[in-house]
Amino acid sequence: MSINATLIAQMIVFGILIWVTMKFIWPPLMAAIEDRQKKIAEGLAAADRSKKDLAQAEEKVNEVLREARGKASEIIAQAEVRGNQIVDAAKEAAIEEGNRQKAAAMAEIVSATSRAREDLRKQVSSLAVAGASKLILREIDGNAHRALLDELAAEI
Repeated sequence: MSINATLIAQMIVFGILIWVTMKFIWPPLMAAIEDRQKKIAEGLAAADRSKKDLAQAEEKVNEVLREARGKASEIIAQAEVRGNQIVDAAKEAAIEEGNRQKAAAMAEIVSATSRAREDLRKQVSSLAVAGASKLILREIDGNAHRALLDELAAEI
């Protein structure tokens, strides 16, 4: 055989190799490459979606934090107002209790004063009766009468 026949045989074998490669090897290889490209594209798209979701979640977290801080400041303000109200109510109650106790003390003082006056009147009247009885028992003498009155005055 000559070089031409070998060259033709190699060309036929090369053609069969190309046909077999195009028929059986190339389609699965292209399918695998396309699948890989799709997976990479889906992965990139998922990464983009994840970044967007993360940004939205961060915005939502910041919004919730702002709301929570606002509510906390409202609660603190309400607690301060309520605390002031409680302090004011306690002051008013203390003032009312002080006034009530003062009034009770004044009533007790008035009552004690009245009792003391009444006791004093009874003592004065008993002394006056005792002095009068002594005057009557003694003879009626001006000097003795004055001395007796001075003695009664000293006792009072």
